[in-house]
Amino acid sequence: MNPSGITNILESLKIQPDEISDKNVAEAFRLLLHIIEELNEEVQALKGELQKTRDELNHLKGEQGKPKFPVQKQKKDISSENERKTPIPLGERKSKEKLSKIKINVTEDCKVDPSILPGDAEFKYYDTVVVQDIIITTKNTAYRKEVWYSPSQNRTYRGELPHGIEGEFGNGVKSLIITLKHASNVSEPKIHEFLENIGIFISPATISRILTKNLETFHQEKADIFEAGLKSTRYQQIDDTGTKVNGENQYVQIICNPFYTAYFTIPTKDRMSILDILQGGKARIYFFNQEAFALLESFGLSNRIISKLRDSVLDKVLDENRMAQLMAEIFPNPNKGQNQRTRIMEAGAIAAYHNRTDFPVIKALLSDGAPQFKKLTEEQALCWIHDARNYKKLEPIVPLHKKELEDYQSRYWNYYRKLLQFRENPTQENAEQLSTEFDGLVSTKTNYQALNERIEKTKENKTELLLTLKYPEIPLHNNDAELGARTQVRKRDVSLHTMTEEGTKASDTFLTIVQTAKKLGVSAYDYISDRVSKNFKMPSLAELIYCKILAV
Repeated sequence: MNPSGITNILESLKIQPDEISDKNVAEAFRLLLHIIEELNEEVQALKGELQKTRDELNHLKGEQGKPKFPVQKQKKDISSENERKTPIPLGERKSKEKLSKIKINVTEDCKVDPSILPGDAEFKYYDTVVVQDIIITTKNTAYRKEVWYSPSQNRTYRGELPHGIEGEFGNGVKSLIITLKHASNVSEPKIHEFLENIGIFISPATISRILTKNLETFHQEKADIFEAGLKSTRYQQIDDTGTKVNGENQYVQIICNPFYTAYFTIPTKDRMSILDILQGGKARIYFFNQEAFALLESFGLSNRIISKLRDSVLDKVLDENRMAQLMAEIFPNPNKGQNQRTRIMEAGAIAAYHNRTDFPVIKALLSDGAPQFKKLTEEQALCWIHDARNYKKLEPIVPLHKKELEDYQSRYWNYYRKLLQFRENPTQENAEQLSTEFDGLVSTKTNYQALNERIEKTKENKTELLLTLKYPEIPLHNNDAELGARTQVRKRDVSLHTMTEEGTKASDTFLTIVQTAKKLGVSAYDYISDRVSKNFKMPSLAELIYCKILAV
């Protein structure tokens, strides 16, 4: 029997354990309904395994397995966009006037033929219609450099090219190539095709060089953006997504806040690699203070190893070489204790990071709760949207359980909207009230065991989910970082992978510049063009971030 058939039968029975006076009978029904849910989950899982087995057998027979398209099962929608929207009554909707951003280059009067006007016609006003257009044309310049020769000095003098002109392609072509690649997500072959169609004859290799070589100015801009961004708020958001470098799997870390978005590609997404990013790539150091030893205890290291470390390195700062020596002393066998080595290094590195004075240290990190993001900062914030997805994944077939899930989700999102209102007008009294209300929400007990287990996990994350009550500026969700990750994914869809370390670094740099410019309301093309031409008339994006900080 399929799940819908079971649901129909249960609906007809109208079982409500809470309305049964006999407690033993009520508990028996709760247990039976729980068993039905578990058996249904097992049946669905077994159906999937059975289909896989059938496909494998068909392949062994030389036949085709079950087609993946178009009969592939549609994935369950776990988005919560509709639920978390705040309803706005029609009477409160405000129409927003659009401010024109169109630059008028030419104004042309469209006159009325005087011969058709009656004698008493009087001019009243102009009815303005703005038509946007573009002219794509080449501007190929032949620079004739004077050459003079002095026999007495045996020296040749040559005229200099104008400032900023280097190579056989002008700054307009270079800026356009970079913008098409990193702001418009156009592949290099299509950039080549476009340029040739408008009369710019350039090789694919030259396009690649423009995109990857001699970019020190832009790499420094990215570093400045990241440092300014870290200083701009006490919290940062982080997420990651997969990528490929020369066919090998790597990971792009996205770190952001309302003023910037920065991208970093790394081979692995372990805690130490992410910590390297957070401290600006500075050399690793390890500090074994009381915080480090508290971390070691939370990591579950044995008292013997902790005591040995305390005796030898308490309150000491170690560099990479001294740390390697210490690990060799504690773990003489290089094939043993690898996990303990990692935890010791993480504890020392995290404590050292928290005590840095030469680079901004993040106070709180908002993430989806992935293990590699935990314990890196003094405080952690969790995304409500990720927490809510776990409720969306529940698929009860018992009508009572469905109703209880719907009711709880409704209460969940009503509470979420109260948190949004709190962020607009935070007070200590409201913070205390919302904290108490959260306790009531996660104390809910239902007849649906899977829902109760999910509620318990939300309860365990109270501190991280409610950090916004302490710091109202911290968002309730990690959408900003996820949108940054989505940009990287769209780029991956067009360009499957980068081939070299230079190309990967360039991709990270220009994604950082383009996405940050977008947040700051700056034209990425104008900014790139200003830097390519070495005019530097526009303030740097880092300077604009600092201005935003002062304006807040």
